[in-house]
Amino acid sequence: MKNKILQKTTQNPPMILGEGKLSIKYWAEEDRPREKLLQKGKNQLSDAELLAILLNTGTSKVSALDIAKNILSEVKGNLNQLSKLSIAHLKQFKGIGEAKAITISAALELGNRKINTSNDAKICIKTSSDAYDAIRPMLQDLPHEEFWILHLNQSLNLIKKERISIGGLAATIVDIRLISKSCLENLTSNLILCHNHPSEKKLASDADIKITQKVKNALSIFDIYVKDHIIVCGKDYFSFADQGML
Repeated sequence: MKNKILQKTTQNPPMILGEGKLSIKYWAEEDRPREKLLQKGKNQLSDAELLAILLNTGTSKVSALDIAKNILSEVKGNLNQLSKLSIAHLKQFKGIGEAKAITISAALELGNRKINTSNDAKICIKTSSDAYDAIRPMLQDLPHEEFWILHLNQSLNLIKKERISIGGLAATIVDIRLISKSCLENLTSNLILCHNHPSEKKLASDADIKITQKVKNALSIFDIYVKDHIIVCGKDYFSFADQGML
């Protein structure tokens, strides 16, 4: 569909981009992403149009919307994959400098945190699936390993989600003393260990098994019970409890 040109009383001709495309500011108002959002609501915008608003401007050859479409095309329209792209990777797209790459990354992180802003006090974790749903937004899209813990009270209600450490592509260091201290400070009765496998390999390593047992033994002194160890493997997970490994 060809873009409609606004009728403007100006001596300056419309700005023509590469391949005969018009700059967004010369589109009809209902076709511009910002104006479309104001007139029709944010739910009526495509992913590309929302991303174009974040980009704000294009280049002398391509519009912000075209840049947005190019980015989404590379990730096949998958926003989860987009959130995995680093700042350096985003900067490889034509028209994306450091500032725009940071804006995209920050917006996607806000989206992830929004998923995680439900009232934790109302979340009761009784199954491995409950635990996975609680921790998935924090770990699913990471390109590196992180180790988190879920603090639970006696009724298995979630008290707090806490990141313990950040590691590399294949491992992260876990300080048992730090976990013990945090559990005592938060009056934790039950605990769920969580970490991710960026490779999405659905299998517990020897190191995973050893650290689980060490934490379990250390916390038993304080009558704090490790209920499960969840390994997030992309859109799937591995549960120590389900496998009878606790």
